[in-house]
Amino acid sequence: MLVPDTSITRARTGLPLLVIAGVLWGTGGLIGTLLARESGLSALGVAAARLGLGGLLLVAFLLFTRQSWPRGRAAWTRIAVLGLLAAEFQACYFAAVAHTTVSLATLLTIGASPVLVLLFEAVTGRRRVGPRVAATAGLALLGLALLVGVPENGLDLDRVVPGGTFALLAAAGFATMTLVGARPVEGLDELASTGLGFTFGSLLLAPLALAGGLTFTATPAAFGLLLVLGAGPTAIAYAFYFRGLRTAAAGTAALMALLEPLVGTALAVVVLGERLGVVGWTGAGLLIVALVLASRPVSA
Repeated sequence: MLVPDTSITRARTGLPLLVIAGVLWGTGGLIGTLLARESGLSALGVAAARLGLGGLLLVAFLLFTRQSWPRGRAAWTRIAVLGLLAAEFQACYFAAVAHTTVSLATLLTIGASPVLVLLFEAVTGRRRVGPRVAATAGLALLGLALLVGVPENGLDLDRVVPGGTFALLAAAGFATMTLVGARPVEGLDELASTGLGFTFGSLLLAPLALAGGLTFTATPAAFGLLLVLGAGPTAIAYAFYFRGLRTAAAGTAALMALLEPLVGTALAVVVLGERLGVVGWTGAGLLIVALVLASRPVSA
């Protein structure tokens, strides 16, 4: 009698949540852009606001449903660590954008994250990174590079070096957040860790946003966009991502995060009217193939 591979079964239960998280993250770029135009918020201000509102929405849900609060020192330590990592990731990413371009910062940050996770898993023995996994990651990175593109304005070394450093620090922050989230803590679930952690992270980002000049034009559209950004691409997406990490490998989860630039590009083409050349479409196709391969776990 054939015995089902329980590791594959567990991985498939978390995969849909990771896919939903990646798709929701992909909407965040468009919503954040519209919010910045409508309200006058800076990029860092948008990041602080989305973390704060997303965290508070989850905390409010915990209070409304009367769910149990985190228990024990380990749980509150995890919350603090997630808050620090979320703030570090956001701050370093926007610092990378300020020194280089959005395309280069996205390419380095989103591209390096799964590589760092897979390297950590291979070194620590958590996962055997065989030829198929390595090929899938390489195909995904190639697709991402073709989709996002590289700067055409010849950035000088004085900007590329600090910008690339900040992007890699952002990638390390997201990779660490993925690896940390993959290890459950007794007495702490994903809603509480994400809600309380992101609320703490927004408090850490607030001084940086204020130092850069925080302005907010209060209009109904601005409040609506902020609510949508805090709920979908932040609260729900990250809660689903951390829940998916319960059963899926951290490396697979990091690869699923590549759905963010794919969905974001598609929305920019459809909603904002941006054009995508042959190279970009080729990259999108390669990225889709890589994500399909990553979603098909291999039995040991």
